[in-house]
Amino acid sequence: LLRVTAPVALARQQLVPHLPAFLRQYPELRMELDLSDRLSALAREGFDLALRHTTTPPDTHVAWALCETVAVLVASPAYLAERGAPRKPADLAAHDCLHYPRPGDTPAWRFERLRGAEPVSVPVRGPLAANNSEALRDAAIGGLGLALLPDFSAQAALASGALVPVLPGWRPVGAYGSHLWAIRPHTAQVPRSVRVLVDWLREAFRAGFAPS
Repeated sequence: LLRVTAPVALARQQLVPHLPAFLRQYPELRMELDLSDRLSALAREGFDLALRHTTTPPDTHVAWALCETVAVLVASPAYLAERGAPRKPADLAAHDCLHYPRPGDTPAWRFERLRGAEPVSVPVRGPLAANNSEALRDAAIGGLGLALLPDFSAQAALASGALVPVLPGWRPVGAYGSHLWAIRPHTAQVPRSVRVLVDWLREAFRAGFAPS
């Protein structure tokens, strides 16, 4: 039995679709999947592995990098046709921005034009804030505003044309983690079942989440 915990949006969109092939390939394994955005205490709660979307994994755990991720600013074609497309970050003040709320933070998005350049921070406001990227994505598809999403949530909608990139000359920074990690508590030995799953996830996510 493999007990795995993963964020809700990531698991629903990117992990679960791969699991039938994995479990058919390893029929001796069973998986118990916990979909939760809270940070579980892995050892205390009995999890064998966690997927985490972060820039820096905890140094108290073993961590395997699965792939890089990026944030993307998107909107529906209908929204842009009605409201126009912003040309620079400062233009976002005139737009409805759907944001991911974080405790104690004033809503703001940060962008940089070139890696290493000084980021530009822009306060944002809009009709909806939600702590789930699927909810923000679906609201953006419905034309409610601009949304800043992790690439794994935007991938399918960008590929289909339901959403399009906004401010392509600017890179969002600091909104989400830079990598997807598989982590587990330090132990003397890593179970073979965990190694098999990690190797399989590395291959499944090797190409990242750029739209096809």
